[in-house]
Amino acid sequence: MKENKLALFEEKEIRREWYNEDWYFSIIDVVEILAETDRPRKYWSDLKQKLITEGCIEVSEKIGQLKLSSKDGKKRLTDVANTKGILRIIQSIPSPKAEPFKLWLAQVGNERLEEIVNPELAINRAKETYVRKGYEDTWIVQRLKSIDSRKELTDTWKVRGAKNKDYAILTDEIYKSTFNMSTAQYKKLKGINKTKRNLRDSMGKLELAITNLAEVTANEIHNTNDSFGLENLKDDVQEAGKITGKARKDIEQKIGKNVVEGVNYKNLTTNKLKKIKNKEKL
Repeated sequence: MKENKLALFEEKEIRREWYNEDWYFSIIDVVEILAETDRPRKYWSDLKQKLITEGCIEVSEKIGQLKLSSKDGKKRLTDVANTKGILRIIQSIPSPKAEPFKLWLAQVGNERLEEIVNPELAINRAKETYVRKGYEDTWIVQRLKSIDSRKELTDTWKVRGAKNKDYAILTDEIYKSTFNMSTAQYKKLKGINKTKRNLRDSMGKLELAITNLAEVTANEIHNTNDSFGLENLKDDVQEAGKITGKARKDIEQKIGKNVVEGVNYKNLTTNKLKKIKNKEKL
């Protein structure tokens, strides 16, 4: 099961990374929520300078940088801090959300420790998150399968010589061979090219199933060919994409419509959830 790189506080996303046996959170995301500012980078830059000027060594020592996904989908070095560092930072941000945020941080840290002992909890919590967002049970089952197969594939890539930066290249080849679209084109079609939203959270069930098949097939081809290195892995994923691309075309011919449509599944579920909430208010 792939670790969840996003956490939700009051339905707002906070990027995070599991590093050195601890969660590290994007300080910019935390500042944006607590300070309620549309210029979180400027706010944090001023606050960081103030803390350093005041000789707050414990904060400066706890601030680091990790590569996190940005709004355009690229990974960039971002100021991060672990739970202790974030707690110290929020003490300097006047916000009514500070106390609830402290409780949220404690809960997030405790959940991760529980998941290490019992990995099934991570699956259950991911499911609960999608339920809260309004996704259907059948979609959630398909999405969790895709997360699992994706994790297995990236583990294989790592063992077979791919670097983190190569994952996007290989994934792009899978999409191009399977759907005749690059990742960027796929995101643009779904209308999520300028958001933090995960492309797969915007796919329909059939899209997820075919993507899952492509990645499972690629993994099997890697193992069969005993491939190593980016170029060999790229050949394998292109071969897998051709196989699943043919399957996609056969399905489209049978059902009489495109598997990939210019509809964002996440928007459909959001609208559905709003209707349910509106009914509950009546």
